[in-house]
Amino acid sequence: VSMLQMMQEKVTAEGKKEKDLFDRFMCYCQTGAKDLEASISAAEAHIEQATADLKTAEAQQKQLEQDLGDQAASREEAKAAMAEATALREKEAAVYAKESSEHKTNIAALSKAIGALEKGATGFLQTSAGAKLR
Repeated sequence: VSMLQMMQEKVTAEGKKEKDLFDRFMCYCQTGAKDLEASISAAEAHIEQATADLKTAEAQQKQLEQDLGDQAASREEAKAAMAEATALREKEAAVYAKESSEHKTNIAALSKAIGALEKGATGFLQTSAGAKLR
């Protein structure tokens, strides 16, 4: 009889352990399912947001590529305009240098002539400075 009582106590204890484990398992399953559903919902919302962000980024990339192409064309136009302006300035500088040289020569000759006339010289036009004025 005592052996049967011990077996009954042992079986009852194991039953309680099994019931406790089963209750924990069911709690885990119910909680885990809710957590899993929440996680899935959040992931689906994130997928939609990520897809929208991707489309926005692709559109922005296309716009930036277009802008880059436009800026490259503008830059080439600006380089051509700068080259044209530089050539024009160099041409004008050459003309200025030539005219400036002539003017300086004329001023120097006139200065000598004025000085000679002030001294009363009469043969100025026969000098080399006078020949430049002719």
